[in-house]
Amino acid sequence: MSDAVFAGVMSGTSLDGIDAVLARFPEGSDIHPLAVIGSAFLSFPDNLKAELLALQSAGCDEIARVSRVALLLADLYAEAVRAAAADAKMAVSAIRAVGVHGQTIRHCPQQSWSYQANQPARVAEQLGIDVVADFRSRDLAAGGQGAPLVPLFHKALLHGISDGVMFNVGGMANLTDATHPERVAGFDTGPGNVLMDGWYAQHHEGRFDEDGRWAASGKVLPELLREFLGEPYFAQVPPKSTGRDLFDARWLQKHLAKFSGLSAQDVQATLLALTAASSAQAIKQYAGDAKRVYICGGGAYNKALMARLAEYLAPRLVTTTQAIGIAPQHVEALAFAWLAREATARRPLDLSGITGARHAVVLGAIYPGN
Repeated sequence: MSDAVFAGVMSGTSLDGIDAVLARFPEGSDIHPLAVIGSAFLSFPDNLKAELLALQSAGCDEIARVSRVALLLADLYAEAVRAAAADAKMAVSAIRAVGVHGQTIRHCPQQSWSYQANQPARVAEQLGIDVVADFRSRDLAAGGQGAPLVPLFHKALLHGISDGVMFNVGGMANLTDATHPERVAGFDTGPGNVLMDGWYAQHHEGRFDEDGRWAASGKVLPELLREFLGEPYFAQVPPKSTGRDLFDARWLQKHLAKFSGLSAQDVQATLLALTAASSAQAIKQYAGDAKRVYICGGGAYNKALMARLAEYLAPRLVTTTQAIGIAPQHVEALAFAWLAREATARRPLDLSGITGARHAVVLGAIYPGN
């Protein structure tokens, strides 16, 4: 495989939209030098976001509803790849393959299944290139959690940085410990933006608290924060992964019901502190040797969250992946471009220290483009 271009598409639990990137990878299994040559972002239409949220819970006619959603997502995934190719001034046909994770609807690793709404065959039909999808199933079949899938890529990005960890703050948050030269560890630490975004949407127009300004206008409520941090998931030993199946509006309301007279902005400030405190606790417990913390995902653009992380993690350096040349919003989609490359090369990936899988497996199913 010589200097091939792969695409990656990611729509996460934040439900804000779709990120797509095109990246040029070197020959072989190394990722450096790696170049992002095109990117695009498509916002979810409000009706699609509402249906995706509704599908997080059991309801009437689920099979038909999720099937219709998968078709809509596939069309948007294909559109996002075409937009990223246009940004790169490249023909879609020049892309070797695209990794399309799909939209997680339910994640139940304790029952050995996880469902991502997707129609990869439809994406392959529209684009005429190979599509790699269904990344979690083989890991689950091998006894793993099926998530998080990206720490091996994070570790590769931090090549040569022996005292660093990467912390992805999307809807959920996950940690990659790159401080050990012979192994990589990673797990979901808990909520990233999901609870903050949901609470903000209940009280304001718009999808998220830009720069964390609303949270910054409130104050952290210590008793409420302790209540949140009492969630058993935070004390659970890795490997572990989570999603909206646990951390959703019902989870939040269950805890808020124990208090009265709370101001909305103070709740927002405390939810931001929850994301920062749970991640800082995980880093200190499982990556205590780390001196540098690289943030990616949407949370990297929340100034109030970055400030709180810096406070809780001092004296460690807290920065974004821009410091290593990768825009924070590109990292997760770029990871699925890399996973597509690994799958097409039939390279098994060892996630035993991350998901708990029994052995290395090739992740993803390939849908030929022609």
